[in-house]
Amino acid sequence: MKVILAGSGKILYYLARQFSRRGVDVRVVAPSEDEARELSRRTGATVLAGDATDPRVLLEAGAWRAHTVLALLPNDEDNLAICQIAGRMYRVPRTIALVNDPENEEVFQRFQVTTAISATRILSLIIEEQAGFEEIARMMAVGDGSVSVSEVLLREDAPAVGLPLKKLTLPEEALLGGIIRGDRVMIPKGGTHLQAGDRLILIAARASLETALRLLTGEESS
Repeated sequence: MKVILAGSGKILYYLARQFSRRGVDVRVVAPSEDEARELSRRTGATVLAGDATDPRVLLEAGAWRAHTVLALLPNDEDNLAICQIAGRMYRVPRTIALVNDPENEEVFQRFQVTTAISATRILSLIIEEQAGFEEIARMMAVGDGSVSVSEVLLREDAPAVGLPLKKLTLPEEALLGGIIRGDRVMIPKGGTHLQAGDRLILIAARASLETALRLLTGEESS
C-alpha cells in the first residue's frame, strides 16, 4: 500500500514515523525544505518539499499509484484542493482530510472526500453526550454522524465490572465490537466477564450512546 501525507507539524511527523515503522510505502510532502530535511532524517521516509496543492508536486510524490492521500494542512481550502486533485486527476481511491472548521465538513462530503476528520466536532460530541474524558479514549463518527465508534475504559467503580455480557442489557442500537484487555483483543461472548481496566469498543447509534455509556461506566447525564 502506498500512502502520501501532505501537511506540516507534529501530526505529520507522528504519522510519517508510524507508517515507516510499519513498513508502509509512505511519501511525505512538507511545505519547506527545512521541514522536509528534518522529517526525512527523523523518520527515514521519502520527503519532498513543495506545495501539495500543485498537481505537479503530487505527481512527483507518486499520486498516480497511491492508494491513500492524507491532507493535514491547517487550511481547509488547501486540504480540500489536495483531495480533489488526488481523487479526480490521479484517481486515488481513498482521500482523507483534516477539517479544521467543523462547519466545512459538509463541503468535504459534497466534494466526495472519502473521510473528513474534525477533531473539534469529535470533542463536542464527547461533551454533548456527557462522556468523561478519562473514560472515552477515542470517538469517531461514522457515515453521516448517526453512528459512533468509541473506546470506553472501565474503571474499578464502573457498574459493568464483574458482569457477564449476557447480563448486560445494552440498548437495541448499541453493541460491543471488541474488548481490549492488556495486550489481548477479545471477541465479546455471552459468558465473558468484564474487568476493571478493560477497554471496550462500543458501536452505537447516536440516540443510544448516552444510555449505553451510563450502563457501562455509571456516567449520569446532567
